[in-house]
Amino acid sequence: MIVCMAAALFGFSTGADAKKKEACFQMYSVRELIGSPEKFAQNHKEVLAKLAAMGYTSTEAANYDNGKLYGLSPEDYRMAIEASGMAVLSSHVGHNLSDQELASGDFSEALKWWDKCIDCHKRAGMKYIANPGVNYPKTLKEADVICKYLNAIGEKVNAAGMKFGYHNHSHEFGKVEGKVWYDYMLTHTDADKVFFEMDVYWAVRGQVSPVEYFNKYPGRFLLLHIKDHKELGQSGMVGFDAIFNNAERAGLQYLVVELEGSNKPNILDGMKESIDYLKAAKFVKASYSK
Repeated sequence: MIVCMAAALFGFSTGADAKKKEACFQMYSVRELIGSPEKFAQNHKEVLAKLAAMGYTSTEAANYDNGKLYGLSPEDYRMAIEASGMAVLSSHVGHNLSDQELASGDFSEALKWWDKCIDCHKRAGMKYIANPGVNYPKTLKEADVICKYLNAIGEKVNAAGMKFGYHNHSHEFGKVEGKVWYDYMLTHTDADKVFFEMDVYWAVRGQVSPVEYFNKYPGRFLLLHIKDHKELGQSGMVGFDAIFNNAERAGLQYLVVELEGSNKPNILDGMKESIDYLKAAKFVKASYSK
């Protein structure tokens, strides 16, 4: 009784009261099990089935290479995910500019690389492509080139019927010639072409408040990486209640769980503990998709 009262007081449901909720997971979390084409081929049926049974509803890929996802054609990759009962949602993929392209501002060759990539992701049924990192600019001139490049990629992705975004780590909250690089990207990219997939853990590690960013740049954060030091809700570092209470302001459409490590011997146990946390949290809605 005391446990139930405490859970209710802090905004959590218990046991059968916890509801099914939409939750994507970043496949990098289980990289030791299915992170390469070889491991995916050996283990994906069992691993994906277990994750689906936990309550995860969709996937964010992390292994694109030369027109394939985890060594599979985009169609076969989609079938493998859907056979588990989950959906294909998004993918992390990037292609950095060379020093010459940064200096000249001519990234036309780099854009050609994206044509095959975009076609692959469209055929796989993706809704979103997120770039997990770009060159860190040394000057605002380089920063401008990178922002123009992101806009150009976003235009191509939009034309294919998907959305293009940028995923941060902590270093983007450093400065370039006195300007915070993350803010510079937000203000120098077109909101219709580039959304932001804020990794809330890395934002906190970068010593900023995710909610302050939601208020400053409303509607830009269509995806959120919901991450903690290890399992969700265990470190006390990240204010998940405040983040989710401001999800509408952020523009959230889907949440993506990522674990970079686990306190558990088996990462799947950490994945279960994390989604159980979200399912029990009353401040997390069943769905944010429009």
